[in-house]
Amino acid sequence: MSTLANQLASAEREEVARAIRLLLARPLLTEAADPTGFDLVRRRRDPLARWFDYTCGWNLVVEPRRGYARLTKVRTDPDGSRPARRARSGRAPFDRRRYVLLCVTAAELLSMPMTTIGMLADRVVQAMATDRALAGFDPVHRPERMAFVDVLKLLESYDVLRAVDGMTETYVDSAQAKVLYRVDTTLLMRLPAAPVGASRLAVPPEEVPARFEDLLAGLVRERRYGSTSADDTHAETAATTDAQRNLRLRHSVLRRLFDDPVLYRTDLADDELAYVTSLTGRQILRRSVEQAGFLLEERAEGFLLVDPDAIATDVRFPDDTSTARVAALLLLAPLCATPAGLLPEQLAEAGAELLRRFPGWAKAYQSEEGPARLADDAVRILLDVGLAARARDRVVARPAAYRYRLTETTGPAPKNDPPAVTTAGSAGEGDKQ
Repeated sequence: MSTLANQLASAEREEVARAIRLLLARPLLTEAADPTGFDLVRRRRDPLARWFDYTCGWNLVVEPRRGYARLTKVRTDPDGSRPARRARSGRAPFDRRRYVLLCVTAAELLSMPMTTIGMLADRVVQAMATDRALAGFDPVHRPERMAFVDVLKLLESYDVLRAVDGMTETYVDSAQAKVLYRVDTTLLMRLPAAPVGASRLAVPPEEVPARFEDLLAGLVRERRYGSTSADDTHAETAATTDAQRNLRLRHSVLRRLFDDPVLYRTDLADDELAYVTSLTGRQILRRSVEQAGFLLEERAEGFLLVDPDAIATDVRFPDDTSTARVAALLLLAPLCATPAGLLPEQLAEAGAELLRRFPGWAKAYQSEEGPARLADDAVRILLDVGLAARARDRVVARPAAYRYRLTETTGPAPKNDPPAVTTAGSAGEGDKQ
């Protein structure tokens, strides 16, 4: 192969690796939000689609004319660590009310290529009034309008809605606000990633709470992996089942490896652990990691991917952008020093100690319940990034937590500043893709 051909092949590999990490962080990539990134994905869409399909079993759809790329991530173990968030300051996660409004609003938008905020609100009012399982929507009340605006801003961030006249935020102050939208109904239909439509699992509303876990599992059940029963007797069926089983194992392990901050061996089922430690499984894992441009750290406790360029990062840790995130890092010291874990009262005392050490810091937590709230918020972050776990009534540090340490301040710092921090690992560790 000529030098030029080698250079072109190398350039393609680098671009594909970069695009893989870009899509892991942003499964819905629009040309409007990132023209350069979208152009890269558009040009390399064929090798990208093959990599995601083989490695994770995820479908990639690229629509050059419509200006979006959609990677449909499917997980058999969905969790709540990546909630929809409000666009307003604080980035608070969606509550149940906002999720309900999101689903109803999306359903109404499917038949409305153009609409106004008032017309859409009226449609939502009517839809929720006729469903006995839903509480009515009343835009007369400001909190209801705020929730509705949060939903619309989320859809705007997905480029499903585009305000062509007016601003969505004005609806918070007045239900008479005038905003005109253009709706991309095709992109809207691409948003759900569940292989099974929710309507196919219809059950009486009163049975949903008791059957919620089963319904959630039903939404992400993928037929290509076949039946999980082991009573097949025919050779042909058994061979097919073996192939499906290996496919399921490859996808289930690699999905978690590429989508989570850290993959612990103890979190894998016995057959998953056997697969990833087999000769074939290890070869596929290492090849896939190399093709995506990650660095693989393999320890006795598990696996961790490091992105040297932090392209695949969607949640950083350490991170000083919020009080709770700083507190999460500070709480690692007492957690790691207590292998048995800390009780809620001990965590609250640790939060109180932080507030005593830095009295001018964390003003939102300077109340009687503040230390406990600070500890709860910090623990939630540690759980989401895989650095802590709940063990009955305690919170315990997980192995990756020991990668972090606090540094001593080098000079007289203001008393209201938290201490400087650093990490014992490489850039990008602990991040969620």
